[in-house]
Amino acid sequence: MGTLYIVATPIGNLKDITLRALDTLKSADLILAEDTRVIQKLLLHYEIKKPIKRYDEYSKTGIYEEILTRLKKDENIAVVSDAGTPGIADPGSKLVSFLKDNLPEVKIAPIPGPSALTTAISASGIVGNEFTFLGYPPHKKGRQKFFRSLKDISTRPVILYESPHRIEKTLSSLGEVFGENNEIVVGRELTKIHEEIFKGPVGEAQKHFQGERQRGEFVLIVP
Repeated sequence: MGTLYIVATPIGNLKDITLRALDTLKSADLILAEDTRVIQKLLLHYEIKKPIKRYDEYSKTGIYEEILTRLKKDENIAVVSDAGTPGIADPGSKLVSFLKDNLPEVKIAPIPGPSALTTAISASGIVGNEFTFLGYPPHKKGRQKFFRSLKDISTRPVILYESPHRIEKTLSSLGEVFGENNEIVVGRELTKIHEEIFKGPVGEAQKHFQGERQRGEFVLIVP
């Protein structure tokens, strides 16, 4: 019986990968990746040559059955996301759930490492012993209801992910719910060249993250 490895990869800086993660990728028979082009950059950087297959939230049933068969044949498979730890706002959890239901004896080994979630908290100045993580807000349907519901759970910090295409709308929605004077922490391009961690009123954040500063991936923390 093979092993499914859940491998955390850098969220930006390619040096933020563990020795164990590199060893796992080097020894894997197959690497499953959200975007094969993204993981290829990492593999080329560390001179790792392995078969790669796309696995994302749109993958059909066939890929699940193929992985099941390959694990039964004693192959080792590594799962990576585009950045960070698979299963955190990522479809990796679907595969793990499928295997636990259909091949309960298989070994699933987590290889810990970077996560935008913990990276943002560590540099936010906010006590991180408890918080509510909600991933990405809905794109369209239920979006207004989602933001209104944040009021009910705001007794502890709320953490969200957001893309550059929707950051302005999200900051605007947070301003409407909590008020433009409510403090917020926004992490942008964490561990990358243009890394930025903003802390201040939501209203100021709306003005700050415009133009060039809309680029990159965002982590938002509402204390």
